[in-house]
Amino acid sequence: MTKTGRVLWWLILAMAALGADVPHAPAAQYLLWDKAASRVDAEVRTWDVGELLKRVAAQTRWQIYLQPGVRQVVPARFKNLSEGEALRRLLGDLNFALIPQTNGPARLYVFRNSRSEATELVRPQPEETRPKPIEDELVVRLKPGESIEELARRLGAKVLGKVDGLNAYRLKFDSAEQAARARQSLRRDSSVAAIDYNYLMPRPDAPDEFGLGAPRLPLTPKAPPPGQEIIIGLVDSAVQMDAGGLNGFVLNQLSVSGQPVTPPADEPTHGTAMAQTILNGLASALQADASTVRILPVDIYGHNPTTTTFDVALGVSMAINNGARIINLSLAGEGDSAILRDVIRAGHEQGIIFFAAAGNEPVSTTLYPAGWPETIGVTAVDPSGRIAAYANRSAAIDAAGPSSVPITFYDRTYIVTGTSASTAYVSGVAAGLAESTGQPLREIERAVPTLLPVNPARR
Repeated sequence: MTKTGRVLWWLILAMAALGADVPHAPAAQYLLWDKAASRVDAEVRTWDVGELLKRVAAQTRWQIYLQPGVRQVVPARFKNLSEGEALRRLLGDLNFALIPQTNGPARLYVFRNSRSEATELVRPQPEETRPKPIEDELVVRLKPGESIEELARRLGAKVLGKVDGLNAYRLKFDSAEQAARARQSLRRDSSVAAIDYNYLMPRPDAPDEFGLGAPRLPLTPKAPPPGQEIIIGLVDSAVQMDAGGLNGFVLNQLSVSGQPVTPPADEPTHGTAMAQTILNGLASALQADASTVRILPVDIYGHNPTTTTFDVALGVSMAINNGARIINLSLAGEGDSAILRDVIRAGHEQGIIFFAAAGNEPVSTTLYPAGWPETIGVTAVDPSGRIAAYANRSAAIDAAGPSSVPITFYDRTYIVTGTSASTAYVSGVAAGLAESTGQPLREIERAVPTLLPVNPARR
């Protein structure tokens, strides 16, 4: 038995640890400064005033000057405050002066006693590190009993999609300016429960061919007892159902577009690679060569190079509504989408567990949905147990999986590398532990960060 196999056998024998309560990481921090509406949303816990003002400068385009040496942290959490009220909450007992300029951006001075003390220019947070919403779209949640048709007609918007059960709708406008005006109007509309941006989310890379033949997966499907099968919702790109031993394990594919997609025949899709990686993780955690676990693929990309946080939310909702109890999200983005968070939170309250990729940049920036406390954020570790050189190492990470996993596509071997693969592998391990021990999924969720931990000393 390989070292990895021995470790996973030990994990199964160590399921007495399932009773341990493992706290999730706290909710992610964010600052959303809506210049069009002059309103601000924020959740700040650990950013010092310098880090905070970098974000303010990036989103407002103000020139900001800070008194040197001031580095205090002022925790704050609020929504829909005016700019002045927001600054007072964010800066605590510091003084500030916001001075408009006739021939340039406004200047904000932050100081303890005198404006003349604010001499350190704050450099904006780099543009590429900030989430960029789709400028001509909004996501709107209506209160119970309200209808979207009249609202969309009044705003001049087209309804592109909806998430059943949340009364949430994706609206598209003719321009970014029209969307900004609609956002202002919606803030005053009594029928509206919440307004959110929609964010792009890139399609993860397909695996690389290794060039050698490979044996098929040593795991076969078996019929589950009625009502007891464990279904993993794979919210990803399309899956090639007959490739690499997937037959019998994969249920009928769903699509957020409602239209079936024909994947390429000559190489595996990312979804196919994740399905096989889930089965590899499942096989490693089982004490048998057959499994009742099934994979429900939900295509959120179609033929597009990107998807959106709204379509991810829709895909998660479809998976849950069709029986998935474990959700695999081998994707990551910068957009802190309220609608996606709400869908995941609602599912988590039903006992569903979520695994999400931390991201493939060696930074400590929190990405989503891995950064939310309702998900188990998964990063990649190399054979020595260190976080892989390419992988995210943020404080929101809960668990770790292998940095590379081999898969088969017909008669060829491919290598899947990235936190996507790590996440899929951990999802499979969780399903295998649930099947082999009979423990409730909530207990599995508590155990995984202990059984597959990230060593803090190796971040």
